[in-house]
Amino acid sequence: MTDPLPPIISRYFTAAADGDTDALIACFTPEAVVADEGRSRHGHGEIRQWREEVATAYEYTLEVLGSEASGDRGGLAWHDVLTHLEGNFPGGTVDLTYRFGLLDGRIAELRIGPAPAAP
Repeated sequence: MTDPLPPIISRYFTAAADGDTDALIACFTPEAVVADEGRSRHGHGEIRQWREEVATAYEYTLEVLGSEASGDRGGLAWHDVLTHLEGNFPGGTVDLTYRFGLLDGRIAELRIGPAPAAP
């Protein structure tokens, strides 16, 4: 998993790290969907609310461990990004996969979930 990040994904992670919610929202298509922690958020308004909740609930650092293009499906170009988070959330550390579905250079879908177990 060593592919370079597409520019929009790099912008997403930079905006998240900088706490720039407006820049983060601009990474998404107007009809985008984010699935995280068992819930889906639809459109810029709900995605903004999700990001503000995440940003205020915990303090954490995120390290990108790798990236891999995972093909085109459903009209979207998919990219999986493996990350490592450390912070003041329950458990303190976690590896997550951010699965980005891209459309016309923006994020149309983002699914965040546990990273696959190492073989």
